[in-house]
This record gives sequence, C-alpha cells and structure tokens, in this order.
Amino acid sequence: MDMAMAARLGPLGLPHAALLGSSAAASTRALPLAPSRAPRLPYPLPHFPTCRRPSSSSSAAAYAARPRPRRGSPRLLAVRAMASGNPYAAELAAAKKAVTLAARLCQAVQQDIVHSGIQSKADKSPVTVADYGSQILVSLVLKMEVSSGPFSLVAEEDSEELRKDGAEEILEEITDLVNETISDSGSYNISFMKEGILSAIDDGKSKGGPTGRHWVLDPIDGTKGFVRGDQYAIALALLDEGKVVLGVLACPNLPLSSISNPNGSSSGGQVGALFSATIGCGAEVESLDGSPPQKVIDLLI
Repeated sequence: MDMAMAARLGPLGLPHAALLGSSAAASTRALPLAPSRAPRLPYPLPHFPTCRRPSSSSSAAAYAARPRPRRGSPRLLAVRAMASGNPYAAELAAAKKAVTLAARLCQAVQQDIVHSGIQSKADKSPVTVADYGSQILVSLVLKMEVSSGPFSLVAEEDSEELRKDGAEEILEEITDLVNETISDSGSYNISFMKEGILSAIDDGKSKGGPTGRHWVLDPIDGTKGFVRGDQYAIALALLDEGKVVLGVLACPNLPLSSISNPNGSSSGGQVGALFSATIGCGAEVESLDGSPPQKVIDLLI
C-alpha cells in the first residue's frame, strides 16, 4: 500500500488496509480526502464547563471557594423534600410515636391531678411527674427509632433533683409510670431501671447549635391548662443545620370537631389531636388513637 492509500485511510492504518483486501483498497482510492476542518455551524455550540478538579494549587483554591448552595437552605430542603417524597419520613414516624406515648402518660397524670385538686406546679407534684415522664418517653422512643448519627435533644428537665437524697419515691413513681405506659402501648417489650430513666432525662441536656440535627422538646406546653384539666400540648421539632424541618404537636384535650374537616366526615366526638408537618410536604392532623391523617394545608412550611 502506497503513502497516498495510507493518507486516505487516515487513522485506520496499515492493518485495516490489509483486512480490506485489494478490491476494497482499489475502491478506496476513489474516496476524497477528509476535510481538514469541520464545517462551520450556523449557530454557536453551548459551552459546558468541565467537572475535573484543577491540578495547580492556585486553581484548586479557586475551585474550593466556588459558590455553592447552603446545605441548610430552606429552599434547598424544600426542593429535596418535593423531589424525593419525604426525606424525613423515618424521623416523622418516630416523632409521632414519641409524642403519642407522652400524651398517654400526661392524660393519666392529669386525671389524678383533677381528682386530687392540685392547683400549682410544686416540687414532687404530679405535674413534675408528668414533665419528667413526657420527656423520658420522647427521649427513649427517639433513640430507639432514629439511631443514625449522634443523638441531640434540647429539653427542659435534668436528673439533678431526682438524684438527691429524698427523691427516691418520686423517681420510683416516674419509673413505674414510664414502664407502664410503654407496656400498655404494646410498642416495645422492654422495661427500664431507675438508672436508665435518669440517663434518658439527661439526654435532653443538649445545647443544640447551628450544625447537625437537634430535636427540641417542650414536654408540657401550657402548665396552667394542664393543672386545670384544660388544654395543653406536647411540642416536638427537628432542626437540621439550624433550620426547622419537622414539627409534631400532640393536643390530648383538643376535640377533633373543633378542626375543620376537608372531607366533611364526622369526628364522632373524638378528643385528642395530633398535628404534624414536614418541610416541603404540608401539614396533617389525626386523632391520637391512630386514625388515618387528613391534610390540613398544602402550603410549604
């Protein structure tokens, strides 16, 4: 094969010429030479920057300093939630389970308060028992249900008072009440000793912060209403990178009939509402007895 043939074959090279055979090689001589440059397009091609990391130190510094969306941006969190369904589905289920158990404990204590005629939140009172018990149940359930990563709970109570001499009786009462609530729910086949109860209380001593995930709890929001046998709530929220992404509110004494029902169905005189909302997914309400949730609002939080 002469040099002219090799030039016409271009990158195919000599081995391909041998495979083509003499007749193919002869016909190849009639092929025109490849153009030296591509034809000019009537429109400019779009520019796509490469994704390779720069090699030099100066360009590497510029690459590291490039602008990028903030991880905790509410808009970014909302977009991710809408794109993937609910990225906080496991956390939402755990939060609803936790505050539901806490509400059951508070309901039992409130009945005792109403019958005994207690009028204030004094030390070692049933109100204090409910505060501790609510926080303990939320802490225990969240740790058992959402175990990935470090656990951080910002709450009200610590175990200092319960570790003092003379607090054995109230600690035993709290321990029995927590174990009884867990047993009656049928959710867990487990019983906690006093030290485990104290440890669960101290799990709520986190200071939170602008990074990471932090649960924030008010074990009884509305102490005066609780003492009167009136309205109160167990309020729980989840912060992710400093932004509220999830909230659950249990209202044990709130009649469902007081909430507008978009489906027009009757609440049947049920008392006890559980509100929940996740960023990008709207808000829902359901009864504390576990009825199917109903959409409250379609606005993003």
